[in-house]
Amino acid sequence: MHLPSRWLPYPAASLLALGSLFLLLPIACRYWLGWSSWPGYVSDLGIGGLLLLLCYRRPLLAAPLAIAWALLLLSNAELINAVGRMPEPSDIKYLTDPQFVSQSTQGSGIRYPLMAGALVIAVLACLLLGRRQGPKIPRYAYALPVALLLGHAVEQYVEPSEDDQWRLFNLPHKVLAEGVSRARVALEDRWYASDESGLPPDIDGLTKLDLAGTPLLPGGGKARNVLIVTLEGIPGAYIAKNRQLIGSHYQEDLMPRLSEWAERSMTTPDYVLHSHQTIRGLYAMLCGDYSKLDSGTPKGVELLNSQTRNQQCLPNQLRAMGFRTHFLQGAGLRFMAKDQIMPHMGFEKTSGRDWFKNKPYLEFPWGMDDKAYFEGALKYVKQLRQDKQPWMLTLLTVGTHQPYSAPKEYLERYPTAKQAAIGYLDDAVADFLAGLEKQGVLKDTLVIVTSDESHGLENVRLASAWGFNLVLSPDADKLPKVKSGVYGHVDLTASVLDYFDLPVPDNIAGRSLFRDYTTPREIMSYTNGLLRQHDGKVFTECNFQQVCRRYESSGFIADSAKYLGRVSGRQARLVSQRAALLDQSITGGQIGQRYQFANRERIDLKVESRDDWADNLIGAQYLEMPKGTRTRVTLKIEAVRLDRNGAALRLLTKEFDRNNNLVIPSLPALKRGESVELSFDFDNPETRKAFSFHLLGEGRGAIRISDFSVVTEPLPPELVANQEVDSAMEAAAH
Repeated sequence: MHLPSRWLPYPAASLLALGSLFLLLPIACRYWLGWSSWPGYVSDLGIGGLLLLLCYRRPLLAAPLAIAWALLLLSNAELINAVGRMPEPSDIKYLTDPQFVSQSTQGSGIRYPLMAGALVIAVLACLLLGRRQGPKIPRYAYALPVALLLGHAVEQYVEPSEDDQWRLFNLPHKVLAEGVSRARVALEDRWYASDESGLPPDIDGLTKLDLAGTPLLPGGGKARNVLIVTLEGIPGAYIAKNRQLIGSHYQEDLMPRLSEWAERSMTTPDYVLHSHQTIRGLYAMLCGDYSKLDSGTPKGVELLNSQTRNQQCLPNQLRAMGFRTHFLQGAGLRFMAKDQIMPHMGFEKTSGRDWFKNKPYLEFPWGMDDKAYFEGALKYVKQLRQDKQPWMLTLLTVGTHQPYSAPKEYLERYPTAKQAAIGYLDDAVADFLAGLEKQGVLKDTLVIVTSDESHGLENVRLASAWGFNLVLSPDADKLPKVKSGVYGHVDLTASVLDYFDLPVPDNIAGRSLFRDYTTPREIMSYTNGLLRQHDGKVFTECNFQQVCRRYESSGFIADSAKYLGRVSGRQARLVSQRAALLDQSITGGQIGQRYQFANRERIDLKVESRDDWADNLIGAQYLEMPKGTRTRVTLKIEAVRLDRNGAALRLLTKEFDRNNNLVIPSLPALKRGESVELSFDFDNPETRKAFSFHLLGEGRGAIRISDFSVVTEPLPPELVANQEVDSAMEAAAH
């Protein structure tokens, strides 16, 4: 059927369809999503223009490129909405996974259905209209998008922008820029190699214990107990006083009641979070050491292989001094192996979702909602106070973890579920603190309220690294209302030990919040794909292109800072080298790692597993398998009490929270009175990061995991060489 002549000629319609998909829709979506910036529009026009020219009059090429382009646009928007970041290089191969285009890892649906619908229509139009031959386009037309991309590259190289990555790049352009950056850095490495001594950079300023400041409480504080309240994902920007002291332009008041408690506390506005993920935050807080400044195996997991470094963690230190040490979280303990890591740190009693007997106010896949959790925690504190022995209790909430959930009245009050969950937490933690005061806890207990990580805020500088620390103490009259200076989670262990005037191990890093310092300090962070270092005067931030920007800044967290220019070469590489050295504080950089994740406890099964994360029965998450290694997995699962139907078991593997294509053996059905054993291995020709095992079980009854070991060791050199040859041949074939 031909269109009437008064309509657009049929061949030209093909060009219009391609232009709509590759040019008009990306620009419209950028505007609609609130990501407007000139570099972003240039990125869309440059990449989109190249793809249009490649696809025009080439229907066999246009079909796969159009589909891939649409999936990338939608997946990128969904991930940014869910966790506030663009995909990293290791994520790219998972962008076509159906799970990826959901609002979160919990599969709560597509956040942008209108965008998805528009992309589907545009792709169909390209497929239907792309077979007709339109007018030829001269070859020199390629010069325009190439010129746009070159101009974009020059601008970002000479004067990198502070904007979020998604405001500056579309996803294919980001991948292209990363490849160019890796090639540039490799050339720089060769160029500068002859000028460098080969000596590692000095990280003494980052790893040393510094108690040289003037004590605020000479001889220690009056409290006899310590309570650390850890709120899931809350950034420092939610505290009104912190916003005011930092001079932040962010003014949304999502936690007014906690902000009122901040007025009664010693607050530290310039408080740094070193990384994402709960287990990394807990490790930095409780062990006085930097968490990994990349996406490698968390140090909390590596700690399981150490019988010395774990003794320096705060719970073990206080336990040795006669404290009872307790950890209580609202979720199950197996995820991220906290059932093993927390006792290894020194908690004599570690409890999770199963401890709570009070009824939750709403169903939440991760565990207790925040109100029910804090009501239970208040009873827990009351039980601890019945004994005269001093105690340490660390609390961890889960209600502000995706998928965000809150009661109906909160969902009606706030525009988004995330804001409603934050408001619900605000009321819950404020009521909890009021309950502590009513019980008299604040008269004899050091209370520290903080967060494990920050879920970030769009258009707020450094929000992903901006934490908070509120100190409620019986010595409030001797403490300042505002603690000046730069502090972070790495300082918490030294601070608590210093408060009680207890000895602090020399290999603990950081400063004490209960001392005043006249000299600046060094501190580092890795959040939202950006590696940041502050030496007390200059703030350096290195992006995914390995371009480092320098700013004049007396503090770490600041709403704005004077731009000093970019750095490259040796000076830029020293930043990543310092981070790499900090990452090796437990393993010393050794490749061979052996982990045992089984704890032989009875596990009650669910009739149906609905969530790969919340229903996971094993804590082997976010591991790193280095390049040129082989990983062997062995497991044994026993039936403790099953009905005649037995149990169905599944073992999944993921990388960066997405299903991967690794082929592993299936688990047979587990029958009553029997056990299942499995052993398999796989090679790692390239480094695997954020690698997770997910063991799911369905049935009526209970099981016991008596073995789940993961051993990664170097491959023989000849096998590594063969893999490199195979990889080179595969790349050449593509």
